[in-house]
Amino acid sequence: MTFPRLPDRQYAYALVERDDGVRYRLYGGTAGPQLPHDIRHLIAERELGLTDGVWAGIAAGVVLASMQHVSGRRPPGAAEVSHELIRKFAGPWLRAGLLANLVESVAALDRPTAGQIRRLAKTKLPDAEDAGLDPAAIGAAATAMQVEAARWARLRIGEELCYDWPGPPTRHWPPDPARRRAG
Repeated sequence: MTFPRLPDRQYAYALVERDDGVRYRLYGGTAGPQLPHDIRHLIAERELGLTDGVWAGIAAGVVLASMQHVSGRRPPGAAEVSHELIRKFAGPWLRAGLLANLVESVAALDRPTAGQIRRLAKTKLPDAEDAGLDPAAIGAAATAMQVEAARWARLRIGEELCYDWPGPPTRHWPPDPARRRAG
């Protein structure tokens, strides 16, 4: 994925090239100095090791309404595959979005504590207790988001940030219950 830094108030987009060689332009939001929404999702999903978030869906073949085909031959039946994947990923995408919003809220805090993260999670995630919430994982993802926000803020118009998916996950969500029990 390539995210160009465009002049403020322009319609922002990312260029997405999938492993099958098909390229899309993914439109989203208005350009500006803030880290784009799609990068926020990407960082949260990558850092939490989400394998069923929006970006995993796009990598698997989902084509969203906000995506425009740019180049490359689309595989036969691509539309049907996309519709099926959208049905499959619908529930997990909601959860991925809630987690991304939580990570973004934690990233806005100055040195958040585990208690602050848990309190925020109770307002952002309806089932945080049952999900095996790991404040350290959320905090690490928030730190990664802060780093990317700083990188974005230093870009000049015309420069870009590029990412590969799957990026190197540093955490896994939800945590493996066996690993959690083992300490």
